[in-house]
Amino acid sequence: MRELQSSYPVTPEPQPLRSMLMLFGFIMLGMTLGAVAAAFVVSVGAMASGGTIKNVTELLQHPSTTPNGWWWLMVVQALSHVSTFLLPALLYWFTIDKRRLSDFSGQPAHKVAGWGLVVLLTIAFMPVNGLIIELNQALKLPETLAPLERWMRAKEDQMAELTKFLTTFRTVPQLLMAVFTIGLLPALGEEVLFRGILQRKFIVWTSNVHLGIWLAAALFSAIHLQFYGFVPRMLLGALFGYLYVWSGNLWVPILAHFINNGFTVIMIFLHQREMTTIDIDSTESVPVSAALFGTVVTVAALVLFKRMNKTVTSYQGSASQKERT
Repeated sequence: MRELQSSYPVTPEPQPLRSMLMLFGFIMLGMTLGAVAAAFVVSVGAMASGGTIKNVTELLQHPSTTPNGWWWLMVVQALSHVSTFLLPALLYWFTIDKRRLSDFSGQPAHKVAGWGLVVLLTIAFMPVNGLIIELNQALKLPETLAPLERWMRAKEDQMAELTKFLTTFRTVPQLLMAVFTIGLLPALGEEVLFRGILQRKFIVWTSNVHLGIWLAAALFSAIHLQFYGFVPRMLLGALFGYLYVWSGNLWVPILAHFINNGFTVIMIFLHQREMTTIDIDSTESVPVSAALFGTVVTVAALVLFKRMNKTVTSYQGSASQKERT
């Protein structure tokens, strides 16, 4: 087994195929239980609203015409996040890998340097990723793949419509619910699964830090099923991955993920309340100057963060020492 010379907690991960199948099984079980829980919530909502909600599909397709549809949809989203990502990942971690919560981090949080830099570089990366989102959305497939492109565009439009509904806030309680559901829960669940478990396994199985980070980032992006946002979300996942490796503490990428989502939610709310002229959700072109400035700040903050935490990401040993199925 090759050993990462840093505070990043890498341990032997034998039998990769069986590990992935077991983890996939836990996720499928969680999704099933989550769907049952969502159906129960919708049934309660139906009784509370006089039978105006028939099922989860109807709620997802017509939330704006459902009494208190925004709140019911947020509850369903929260259940989905927890049951698909957080609970299956933790259950797998405790029962199959037989680890503890503390095993996610090789270095305690108070020893990590540069927490403020994490906040700074996450926000600075937003205009950079915004420009990449525009480029990704301009993707055109060959004419022979036109049916596939139409299907992808339809799925993207459907997701965009749902996202727009969920990010339309009228009250402070709605804002707080959105920060919790869109900001906190995904930060916890997705980072535990993709960085805490999958990235760690990919790094050990491939004996390559960078390959492991990018494989986890690609899977993190693919799982969202937003084809025209694949590249920017993968870059974001890689950013979280490097922060985890360089700090050795899972709370660092969790913070970065929460800042990315939560800051966006708050800025949307402030713009809707006309408390700021910055429309972070705008589809207009991101100025190249803003993207370039964000790139410089992001890179500088990343370099400084890595140096402050004095991490060496090289591997020692022979690939033949790895255990395989």
